[in-house]
Amino acid sequence: MAEAPYVQTDTSDTNLCEKNVEFTWRDCVRHFTPAWFTINMGTGAVAIAIHNFPYASSSATLHILTAIIFFLNLTLFVLFNILTFARYALFPELWQRVLHDPVQSLYLATHPMGGTTLISVSVALFYEDWHFGGHRFLYMLWGFWWVVVVLSFICAFWLIHLMKIRQEHAFPDMTAVWMLPVVTFVVAPSTGAALVAPLLAINPSHAMLTLVLSTFMLSIGLALAFMFLSFYLLRLLIHGVPQGPRAVSMFIPVGPMGQGGYTMLLLGQGYRAALPLQHGASDLLRDPTTGQTIEVVCVCVAFLLWTLASMWYIYAILGAHEVLRNQGFSFHLSTWGLIFPLGVYANLTVSLYVILGSNFFRVWGVIFTGVAIVAWLGALSRVTMLAFTGRVFRPPLLEDIEEIRKAEQHTPQVDSSRDSTPY
Repeated sequence: MAEAPYVQTDTSDTNLCEKNVEFTWRDCVRHFTPAWFTINMGTGAVAIAIHNFPYASSSATLHILTAIIFFLNLTLFVLFNILTFARYALFPELWQRVLHDPVQSLYLATHPMGGTTLISVSVALFYEDWHFGGHRFLYMLWGFWWVVVVLSFICAFWLIHLMKIRQEHAFPDMTAVWMLPVVTFVVAPSTGAALVAPLLAINPSHAMLTLVLSTFMLSIGLALAFMFLSFYLLRLLIHGVPQGPRAVSMFIPVGPMGQGGYTMLLLGQGYRAALPLQHGASDLLRDPTTGQTIEVVCVCVAFLLWTLASMWYIYAILGAHEVLRNQGFSFHLSTWGLIFPLGVYANLTVSLYVILGSNFFRVWGVIFTGVAIVAWLGALSRVTMLAFTGRVFRPPLLEDIEEIRKAEQHTPQVDSSRDSTPY
C-alpha cells in the first residue's frame, strides 16, 4: 500500500496547527505539493468568466479587470514552477514518492491545466481584443499550446498507467480526484479550439491540424470522464458522500462536463469557420453544409453536457450540505478544487446564451459567474493569509485532522523505522 501523506505524529495537542513549531523556508519548499496549481486553474477560469461576462462584455473595465487577474495568475504560475523545481532539486527523493502516492500524483495534472487557462486568456484578450503582438505572438501561444498537449498526453496515459501498476487504490476511498489526469484531455482542447479562428487567417492547414487534434483529445477525455463518473456514482451510492476535506471533490465532476460543453461549442464554431475545404478529394469536407451541420451537433452535445453538469452540481450541493450539517470542514488547499468547476460551468452557460439567445442562460450565467468570483475571492484571501504565516505549508492544514487521528487509531501497527518525510 502506498504511504499515507505526512502528518505530525504527536496528536496530544488539541490543535496541531497552532503548535509552536519552527517552520523554515526549506520546509515550505518541501511541503509545496502539486495541488497548488489548482489555484491557477481556478484563477484562470474566473478570468475567462469575467472576460465572457454577458453584460458589457466588450467594455474596457472588464478587459482591464481580466488583464489584472491574468497577470496575477501568470505571476503565481511562474512562482509555483520555481518552487516546484526547487522542491525536486533540493529533495530529489520526493519525486518518486509523489509518483507512488495515490493522491498527490493525480494533482500533477493540474499543472498543464493551469497553464492552459493562461493561453486561453492570452488568445481572447491580448491577441483578439487588443491585437497585441501580431502573428509572432499568436504562434508563440500556439507553441505553448503544443507543450500543454504533450503534458496532457503524459497525464492522460502515463499517470493513469501509474495508477494501475505503481499505486494501490481502494474503491471505498475513491474520490473524483481520480479524474484529474483525464480532465487534461478536456481542458487542453478548449484552448486549441480558441486558437483555430485566429490561425485560419494565417495558415488554414495549421488551424485544421489544431482542430482535428483538439477533437481527438476531447473525444478521449469525455469518454474516460464518463467511465470514471459511472464508477464514482456507484461509489457514492454504496459508501456515501466523502467526508471531511474530501467532500470538496464532489464538485470536480462539474468540471469535465462544463469544460467539455464549452470546448464542444468552440469546436463547432471552428468547424463552421474552417469548412468547407477548398482543396482535397473529400466531397463531405467540400460540401458547404458540412461545417454548419457539425456546429449544430456540437451545440446539441454542449447542451446535453450542460444538463449533466447541472445534475452533478446539485448532487455536490446536497452532499456538501450533508457534510456541513454533520461535522463541517475547515479551509484547506484542496478547497481550490471547487473554483474551476464553478468557473467553467458559468462559461458554458454564458456561451449557450450567446449561441441560443436565451435570457435564461444569460441570467443563470451571471449568477454563477458571481458565485465563482465570490468563491475565488474567499479562497484567495484565505490562502494568502495562511501563506504569510506559513501555516498553509504545514501538512495538518491540508487534511482534516480528525480524519487523520481516526486513521491513525485504526492503524494496527506503525513501523518506527519508516521515513516520515513529508511529500
